[in-house]
Amino acid sequence: MSRLNHPVYRNRVLQLVADGALVALTFYLAFRLRFLDDPNGLPDRYWTLFLQAVGFVVAGKLVVFAAFGLYQKWWRYVSGRDFLLIVRAVAVSSAILVVAFTVIQPFAHSLPRSVAVMDFLLTLMLITGARLAVRLIVERPSRSGRLPKHEVLVIGAGSGGQMVVRELQLNPDLGATAIGFVDDDPRKRGMRMLGLKVLGSTKQIATILDETQPDEVVIAIPSAPGTLRAKVVAACREREIRVRTLPTVFELLRGGVQLNKQLRDVQVEDVLGRDPVVFELDRVGAYLRDRIVLVTGAGGSIGSELCRQIARVGPRLLVMLDHAEDNLFEIDREMVEERHFTSVESVLADCKEPHRMLETMQRFKPSVVFHAAAYKHVPLMEANPLEAVRNNAIATRITAEAAAASDVERFVLISTDKAVNPKTVMGASKAMAEWIVESAGRKHPGTRFASVRFGNVLASSGSVVPIFRGQIERGGPVTVTHPEMTRYFMTIPEAVQLVIRAGDIGAGKGEVFVLDMGEPVRIVDLAHNMIRLAGYEPEADIAVEFTKPRPGEKLHEELFGVAESGQPTAAKRIRRAVRETPLDADWIEATLNSLEDLVLAGDEVNLAQRVVEMITAPGGDAAAVAYDE
Repeated sequence: MSRLNHPVYRNRVLQLVADGALVALTFYLAFRLRFLDDPNGLPDRYWTLFLQAVGFVVAGKLVVFAAFGLYQKWWRYVSGRDFLLIVRAVAVSSAILVVAFTVIQPFAHSLPRSVAVMDFLLTLMLITGARLAVRLIVERPSRSGRLPKHEVLVIGAGSGGQMVVRELQLNPDLGATAIGFVDDDPRKRGMRMLGLKVLGSTKQIATILDETQPDEVVIAIPSAPGTLRAKVVAACREREIRVRTLPTVFELLRGGVQLNKQLRDVQVEDVLGRDPVVFELDRVGAYLRDRIVLVTGAGGSIGSELCRQIARVGPRLLVMLDHAEDNLFEIDREMVEERHFTSVESVLADCKEPHRMLETMQRFKPSVVFHAAAYKHVPLMEANPLEAVRNNAIATRITAEAAAASDVERFVLISTDKAVNPKTVMGASKAMAEWIVESAGRKHPGTRFASVRFGNVLASSGSVVPIFRGQIERGGPVTVTHPEMTRYFMTIPEAVQLVIRAGDIGAGKGEVFVLDMGEPVRIVDLAHNMIRLAGYEPEADIAVEFTKPRPGEKLHEELFGVAESGQPTAAKRIRRAVRETPLDADWIEATLNSLEDLVLAGDEVNLAQRVVEMITAPGGDAAAVAYDE
């Protein structure tokens, strides 16, 4: 009985029962139709024959159907080739029936030839018709008024295009619906395929796009020439419509489409041990719609994801600023060529240059600025403290002052948990950046200033996950600094959505918002999980080696400082870090001036000493000691 509960066997049993009922019905109808004109109806001897033979006929035909493999196919996926198989199965079963009644004569009365002929025709009609009806019912358009709003126009009404449409019809969970075909074959013009009309040829693509206004276009002609693809893509790009295409058979055979990328990578659920953030970007990012938004560090891990999500909201203009040419080029190309979002301006500039930043702010007049530009690699910053302070602290002051002078409505700093009780120059420089934003919030009430603090993000450049993955691919060893080291983790899209949400809450007085990162993850557990997910066993197949913490590296990161308390906000997963005693704005200004003098002089020794004094006793007299040439 437990075997019958399996979906496969349960489906076969249902098919057998349905076919058995249909075969019995056709056998009965064949007798009734044969004697339809007889005033006395069905003679008693033939009624007796029907009752004696119906079980024999049903069992015999079902055995033949099973022998032909009719119950190894689901009715909802029946095809033209299956119909030919059904015709053969019905013909053979009817022939066996005639032979049995004629030669064997198992019953007292013989079967009329007309009944045998009508039984064959009715069986063929009902068996094929039932399967076709099931498929039509499954593939029928929904009439519930809840059709997916994402509309897809398919280029190519051949087998590839029909495959795409059929998949969309069979799987409403994909959230898309096909609205029509475009095909260059003149014989298909105006025809309907799978219920959808062939709207015209690719020569008319611009007109068709304007009339149908699809959300996406799928080029479903694997052998389409490059000129055709270019024509379709150009027309879609002008209208900011997304385009996707099926790979060619040649690409599949030569490995142009990398099948290994379909393998399962490490999922966020595997390493975070918590439910990921549910995306509600349209709601949380509504304040960015039809606004001018500037993102600094737009080519970095966080900055580029900010650009992607902001573009989805629909700003009037997205200004992407970065001083790294390659990174800026890549995000610009992705926005325009892949995402077909053309309301972008790419600015190659350095946040450390006051005149350039003010010029950019005055030129574009952004309403919202997300300041994501920063140096973040701890060992590099320890070796280059001047650049850490210059880029993370001084550049933040320059950018914040330029934003205030240009009447920017909101300024959001991307911070890090390393700014909490910092033990490194990088952490200290980010702590200073938070203080700068806090001071600017009190100094410039016309601009809403805020900082958003969070921990590590998965898959960012230099993060531990891609490093571990690379070590696993090379066969190990996987290096972990300490067996007890823990870190907070969040995916980049999760963090960015919460950053966007944080930009719309608070009083704008330089508050620090802290993202809920869940529970910290032991790095050694993360390494073991990644090794297992790659199909290996830790230590047996790939070794895990412990090194030692780098200078200033903490075993456990913190989200709140010793002088801070966490308070809830109106936004889920976002808390406010409140300092017991706010820092004096004049002290912050004097400290930064002192540090800037040391940076300009290139005095790393005194700079490091002043940074330590400042972090150890914020608000003290570290700024009182000016640099003496």
